[in-house]
Amino acid sequence: MLDQITPLILTYNEAPNIKRCLDKLTWANRIVVIDSFSNDETLEILSQFPQVEVYQRQFDHFAWQCNYGLELVNTEWVLSLDADYVLSDRLIQDLQTLDIGADNTVNSYFAKFAYCVFGRPLRGTILPARKVLYRQNLAKYIEDGHAHRVEVTGQSGYLSGHIYHDDRKPLSRWLQSQDKYLIIESQKLINTPSDQLSFGDRLRKQKVIAPFAILIYCLILKGGIFDGWSGWYYAWQRMLAEILLAIRVIELEHQNQMTKRLN
Repeated sequence: MLDQITPLILTYNEAPNIKRCLDKLTWANRIVVIDSFSNDETLEILSQFPQVEVYQRQFDHFAWQCNYGLELVNTEWVLSLDADYVLSDRLIQDLQTLDIGADNTVNSYFAKFAYCVFGRPLRGTILPARKVLYRQNLAKYIEDGHAHRVEVTGQSGYLSGHIYHDDRKPLSRWLQSQDKYLIIESQKLINTPSDQLSFGDRLRKQKVIAPFAILIYCLILKGGIFDGWSGWYYAWQRMLAEILLAIRVIELEHQNQMTKRLN
């Protein structure tokens, strides 16, 4: 099975993360990396892994970067990863033993995540399971607010192992990324009819409820309070993201009102 899988990774200045990701991919014959012209040590680290092939493309959107990468994969299956993902040993065993014979009608597989703060896995997170393993010829990425998701026709299954989401980039980088993401996300919330939004997005559109709801959810329902300061860090981080989103929504609503008055 492993020789029929090509890991696909997007990078941009991922020096704090990429080596730990690649250390768990030594089983792969070929790894495709789409780099958005990193200017830190990312490319130097990538060069230390002989099975890695780096293709550079100016970033426009995650979905287009991934679709470009899909065209470069020549195996039947793709393992889609972020640079801060680290495969657990259990998940690697899943990949080794997965039956993908002619009788297998499953075209994609979801994996669950264990979120890490300062390298420590938390008891629970808001990260949903993600479709990470799929047949290359049936997949296409589409935009979804600031993020992206892959559409794969046919049946889906679940891997029993999990993936560690272990981002060790500094907080300042996280804040910079969030600002860009939240501009796009606020536009999605404002421009999408409420009946087409998920329950969570409808809460975000109300602006007041979501920040407090996410704090309680992370600390109490997900058990973050038992993770010590790592749990508080994660809960505060998620609450801050919701507060910043609410501020962006208020700003965008005000701008739209001003535009209507002027017209």
